[in-house]
Amino acid sequence: MSPSADSRDGAEADYDGGGAATGNVAVVTVSSAVESRRSRSADTSSTGGGAIAANTAGGEADCLIVSPSSAALTESCCLLRKSTTMKQKLTGVRDAFQNRSLLVDLLAILFGIGAWIGVNSSFVQLPLLVANAPEGWNLPSYLVVITQLGNLGPLLYTALQRVRAFRDSYMIYAVLVIGTVGAICMAFLYERTAFVFGAERSVAMFVCVFALALVGCTSSVLFMPYMGRFRDVYLITYLIGEGLSGFLPSIVALIQGVGGNAECIPNNSTDPDAPDFISYTPPPRFGSLEYFVFVFVVLIVSTIAFTILDNHPRCRQEYAAVVINHGNDYTYETAPTVTVVTTPTSNPSEKPTASTSTKHEQPKVLSNRNYTYLMVLLGVLCLFGNGFFPGIQSYSCLPYGNVAYHLTVTLSTMANPVACFMAVFLPHTSIRAITSISMLAGVFAAYAMATAFMSPAPPFMGMAIGEALVIISWTILIGLVSYVRLSITTVFRSQGGKSLVWVGAVTQIGSLCGSILSFTMVNFTNLFQQYYPC
Repeated sequence: MSPSADSRDGAEADYDGGGAATGNVAVVTVSSAVESRRSRSADTSSTGGGAIAANTAGGEADCLIVSPSSAALTESCCLLRKSTTMKQKLTGVRDAFQNRSLLVDLLAILFGIGAWIGVNSSFVQLPLLVANAPEGWNLPSYLVVITQLGNLGPLLYTALQRVRAFRDSYMIYAVLVIGTVGAICMAFLYERTAFVFGAERSVAMFVCVFALALVGCTSSVLFMPYMGRFRDVYLITYLIGEGLSGFLPSIVALIQGVGGNAECIPNNSTDPDAPDFISYTPPPRFGSLEYFVFVFVVLIVSTIAFTILDNHPRCRQEYAAVVINHGNDYTYETAPTVTVVTTPTSNPSEKPTASTSTKHEQPKVLSNRNYTYLMVLLGVLCLFGNGFFPGIQSYSCLPYGNVAYHLTVTLSTMANPVACFMAVFLPHTSIRAITSISMLAGVFAAYAMATAFMSPAPPFMGMAIGEALVIISWTILIGLVSYVRLSITTVFRSQGGKSLVWVGAVTQIGSLCGSILSFTMVNFTNLFQQYYPC
């Protein structure tokens, strides 16, 4: 069969333009005239020939496979090219999973969830707890200080290590058991109060939160350095699990709901001195008891996961090249790299000979200036993000209603794991990028602080835009702080186990200073005023 004149003209034009013809199949590179050539190929198809355009992603390597005599042959060529590209992509994904153990990933995530789920669940429940607690809107400031008292755990751990070198795994078992007992006690005792210092106090709740805080605070100097003995890919996995310790209770809290905003209803009391109207808030779908029972179950699962992670032989195979002395005292070994040295020969017919030499790849070490700067920046971020702002969050959000406060607490807590996932796919470990993101977080921090200081009448109060702004500001603020913290932790991971201990210590010191600052300003000054709907 002879091709038509239009088909020959199109084929000759393509060939003259730099294409390559072999038999009945012509393969050419398409330039700016792709559309016109496709239209000519369509004409060829209508006259008995066959033409199919095959384009690669991005449009940089578009090609036109034309078989004037066989449309089936053309289609087969295109399908073969596409299948080859897809096979390469699948091979890359398969290799990525082959370089890590999914068992260790799963166990590290479950282990990380147990780190802060106790503390996070307590703060996520604040929209319901403040309604009945005698401390009222000041309850968050109390819980922030009590959470930081959990730093007694790291101090006790350090003291014990000086007296006798315990295995860090034994200490982790003890800490997880304490947190599990604290969670089940929180479920049944959080409403118990006692008369202390001239007023009713939520003493039972404070003791349970302290037990849960021991787990979280100690995890910064115990859990995370323990994961440092594994290959670096699993540190990110652990931190994702640590982020999920806020995500899971937030999801349960969203299902639970807060009932709705407070309403003013007539007071049926016969007391002549009673107010005419009282505040009423609809109940949630289920109470705090069921909520803390869920936390108790998760902590049991986390303890079991760590037991497997610490004892399973498959998990030990994923250790990095590390020398473990005792506790979290370990150093990384340098991995040898092979350098090929080519030796020329005088005979042109002989191939050059290659010899190998071994050298050690030195890890990238931070300068003293950058090391100190990142540590100080981490402390400042934790001072505001973990200590100060949670203590004043009720004054920033509750004037907009219980629903706004509930969504702010849950979504901002969920922002932590989202930031961890972003750090995996969009890592920023340069000092310039970390500084820029920190400055962006400062913008949202300024708005959150302004709404708290202007309580009980913050901007756009009673308007949907006001609720949206406060929810978005708090969510982005916590997400950015979490992202920068993870980025700094990733930088210090290559500096050795002791650097991760310093990261945990600076994190807790900054959080402690921020909690004391918020507690003092909320309880001993008149800077923050409560809003009363009735």
